Amino acid sequence: MKYVLSFFLLTILSVPFATGQSNPFAAYNVTWDSLGTDENSSMPLGNGDIAVNAWTEKDGDIVLLIAKADAWSENCQLLKLGRVRISLSPNPFINSKEFTQTLEPGTGEVELKAGKNLVHIWVDANHPVIRIESQTENPVTLKAASEVWRTEKYHLDEAQVNRIQLGHWEWNSNPGGLTFNPDTILSTSSNEVAWCHFNSFSLYPLVFQQQHLDSLLSKYPDPLLHRCFGVVMKGKQLANINNLTLKSSAASKLQQLNIYALTEQTTSPQAWLKDIRSEIASTEKVTENNAWKEHVQWWKDFWNRSWINITGTPNAEKVAEGYAMQRYMTACAGRGAQPIKFNGSLFTVGHDLPVDSISTEAVHNADYRKWGACFWNQNERQIYWPLIASGDYDMLMPWFKMYLKALPLAEDRTRTYFHHGGAAIIETIYFWGLPNVTDFGWNNPSVEVESPYMRYHIQGGLEVVAQMLDYYDNTQDKNFLQKYILPFANAYITYYNQHYKRDSNGKLIITPAQSIETYQVDAVNPTPDIAGLISILAKLQALPVSSTDKQEREFWRKVQAELPEIPLGKTANGKLPPNGKGDADGRATILPAKNYGGEKNVENPELYTVFPYRLFGVGKPELELARSTFHARLNPFGKCWGQDGMEAAILGLTDTAKASAIEAFTSYGTQKFPWFWSKNNDWIPDMDNGGGASTTLQLMLMQTDGKRIQLIPAWPKEWTADFKLHAPYQTTVEAHVEDGQITRLKVTPEARAKDIVIVSQK
Repeated sequence: MKYVLSFFLLTILSVPFATGQSNPFAAYNVTWDSLGTDENSSMPLGNGDIAVNAWTEKDGDIVLLIAKADAWSENCQLLKLGRVRISLSPNPFINSKEFTQTLEPGTGEVELKAGKNLVHIWVDANHPVIRIESQTENPVTLKAASEVWRTEKYHLDEAQVNRIQLGHWEWNSNPGGLTFNPDTILSTSSNEVAWCHFNSFSLYPLVFQQQHLDSLLSKYPDPLLHRCFGVVMKGKQLANINNLTLKSSAASKLQQLNIYALTEQTTSPQAWLKDIRSEIASTEKVTENNAWKEHVQWWKDFWNRSWINITGTPNAEKVAEGYAMQRYMTACAGRGAQPIKFNGSLFTVGHDLPVDSISTEAVHNADYRKWGACFWNQNERQIYWPLIASGDYDMLMPWFKMYLKALPLAEDRTRTYFHHGGAAIIETIYFWGLPNVTDFGWNNPSVEVESPYMRYHIQGGLEVVAQMLDYYDNTQDKNFLQKYILPFANAYITYYNQHYKRDSNGKLIITPAQSIETYQVDAVNPTPDIAGLISILAKLQALPVSSTDKQEREFWRKVQAELPEIPLGKTANGKLPPNGKGDADGRATILPAKNYGGEKNVENPELYTVFPYRLFGVGKPELELARSTFHARLNPFGKCWGQDGMEAAILGLTDTAKASAIEAFTSYGTQKFPWFWSKNNDWIPDMDNGGGASTTLQLMLMQTDGKRIQLIPAWPKEWTADFKLHAPYQTTVEAHVEDGQITRLKVTPEARAKDIVIVSQK
């Protein structure tokens, strides 16, 4: 396929622009016409920090499983806040032929309806409260019961932890086993029910001790110890009939229940109760009517930031649905104190547990998530890349803040271990930045991580810098540049500069190293690391001189001049050569490292030159080299954390990008809500699957490089699209694409129209 780059003509701007719906997500309401069965028939709700799985059961009960982004237990497990069962009597939904349950993402609510009977559920976008309101044709009573399952303190020995895991992969082989605190049921006033989880102890010190960092403990306060999280339930004309249950004082056509949530470090559950009551009092100063108006406005503003609507084929519509739903679920969970978990986000419900867990405590344990509670950069990053082009900058902040907060400890760790400056953060970390204990290894006398999958896997930090730089390109946020990008980037570059030796030509020799997880331990000059350094050093030097200092710029130029070349070789029988040795007649290809061993995983590290670092692509030199490398990859993978779709879009391989987008966006699991995705290699919902697919779709429509904005570089002619996306220099691009042509276009500000390039496919 031949590609022609043509600079956009300003005359097109005279065509009236229209995108159709002001709320582009209204078409994606999800309606079910029957009662559910269990947690596997839930719908997602959330305000970015507090999230809910909401479902009905055959008896008409409404069940809410509640989560919060910072509900970390004593063992650093991300726990649920609890489960609430809401019963109406007489129940208007049982045996009703008119029953519907509708998720309305445009306004962030779930509505249950049967005739004139209505239940409305929403998580206030601006306040820490879940609101449930019923309006019925005839008077009913409402009962709300907490179903606490963490009722007793218990201990698992090492063998039990290894067998059950309970979402604690990070604590496998802990010789001391694990102790789990119960939740605390609090005695309250007559009109509320309250419970919480209080961390009376913490395994945080153990992590430092195990990793030979005892000397740093006093410098970094324990974020787990005395952390307390939970909820208070109350509502109009509701009174507690026991310490777990509220009930209406009288039958009424109008019933209301509010569920408030709070996480804090405090001295006791009783102190927490005092503080959440203060929070409730503050929240209740806002009238219910105003709270709803402000909530609707937040969601309206969110959906008006950006959109991608697609028609033309059934698959196109499925892709559009998937994109919108992924964005919705990100909004539901993406504004909390910690980033979204790739393996389930806040919407795990205890489904599809491992076969070996059938007879254990893990059965239907909503706190369980495969791969545990640590953050895995390779997976997590996929959730955050599409937020740049969608303009969801507020949801990028928890991701960036986690790494920035971890930076001082990472620098101290480097000085303690290696006696030089800079910082590097490995692939799998607790939210404070240290490696998980299983990867580090129990009784490990070394300062090197024991797991060969993670030992030298530090490239992810470079990718975080690349994301930060893209964020800056879009926003031009100079405060973010100074506070986030420069400290983190300089620390990482310093680490590479001081940690590795030079060869006889003065070039860095990056070893010991690994190329992602696939080529381990014995790799030399891994391609992802080199590509990352090339990319971010070039972008740092392109920053305004007024925003950097002379010493920084000289340092960047020095390191840049000392970088090794991207490793190149030839294919072996059309594929990436084992150990770098290709056929004499093979095609030129990028290699995953200068030297590397056999495969230990299924990534394609050589293609990190394409994504995320975009050294090659449409409109750039050596496109055919990158395409040959893509075609020679050993591990085609278009969903979950796979990068095929993004790479294909950047390389202008439209058919492959399209197929990957369809594959990922239709990777439905066993849940009634299809966009919880299959667990793939991770867990349900597989959030990196939806994130990677979203990035693919955006790149098919728009790619940026400095001021240059390329449109439809990999867009199928049979798909019609309306879209609004964000670009560098505070630019938005709104367009209509039909039959492979842009027929309407609006660029804001208008002066940026001169930087538009339309990629024609012939």
